[in-house]
Amino acid sequence: MNADHYTYRVRWSAEDDEFVGTVAEFPSLSWLAEDQAEAFQGIRDLVAEVLDDMRDSGEMPPEALADRSYSGKFMVRVPPEVHRRLAIDAAEQQVSLNRLAASRLAG
Repeated sequence: MNADHYTYRVRWSAEDDEFVGTVAEFPSLSWLAEDQAEAFQGIRDLVAEVLDDMRDSGEMPPEALADRSYSGKFMVRVPPEVHRRLAIDAAEQQVSLNRLAASRLAG
């Protein structure tokens, strides 16, 4: 597994008074640093170490989100009154409910 394909994020943590680097595929991992670049490099290095450990122990690392296939379909449950309002909005705009929902989610 290539550590470069994982989904990294660096954000400011007011609680820690430092930048924190995280990776979506390993939610339990993080790296704190005073500098954004250091937080990014720290979390990448940590992931590389974890991947090495997983390989050595025969564990299967998680698939990178970027490498997964997506069908474009998912189900969302909403309260009946929201469903009704969306159906009315779609009818008034002369589009399908699916198209209305997709455009609102994309926006």
